[in-house]
Amino acid sequence: MRRIWIAMLPATLALTLAACGNTASTAPDATTEPGTAAPAADTPAPDLAALSGVKLSDSTARSRVRNAGIGVTSSGGCTDRYTSTCTSLEQVNSGTIDGIVTLRNASGCSITITGGTEVGHASGTYSHWNGYKLDISKNSCIASYITNSFTRIANRGDGAPQYKSAAGNIYADEYWANHWDILYY
Repeated sequence: MRRIWIAMLPATLALTLAACGNTASTAPDATTEPGTAAPAADTPAPDLAALSGVKLSDSTARSRVRNAGIGVTSSGGCTDRYTSTCTSLEQVNSGTIDGIVTLRNASGCSITITGGTEVGHASGTYSHWNGYKLDISKNSCIASYITNSFTRIANRGDGAPQYKSAAGNIYADEYWANHWDILYY
């Protein structure tokens, strides 16, 4: 498996350079796995930022949500990932940002992110800290959209009602904290 991945590097690099306006040969070279060919010259470079596991900087993530009309607020007025009263988007998954932008576009509702990747949330693989979750403030528009568009599933262990989208994302109504806790896989 490792040889195949390494063999793909020259072709992927060539495509990435071509997409950036640089030129590089896409012809097979000595590192290409026998029996494989390099991608055609007109093959588009992969959109690396669209890959769900790509980690974003706080500024890049904020720019993407701002451009989509999504607000970000912090009770502490800060963005430090290591302060629980801040709202940080540092190291958020690109797919998580894609998911919240999709929610905004599909629902047409006002969305404000109130929790991101900062400390103070529950731990786990699919956690805020690991870039899979966002909290958004509640409003009647988004509540109506989530409850009418997604499938109601079993309550979370802490009693939060949950809804699952067709894409598999989970929307938990943390009614005691007045926000939606959203898990983007």
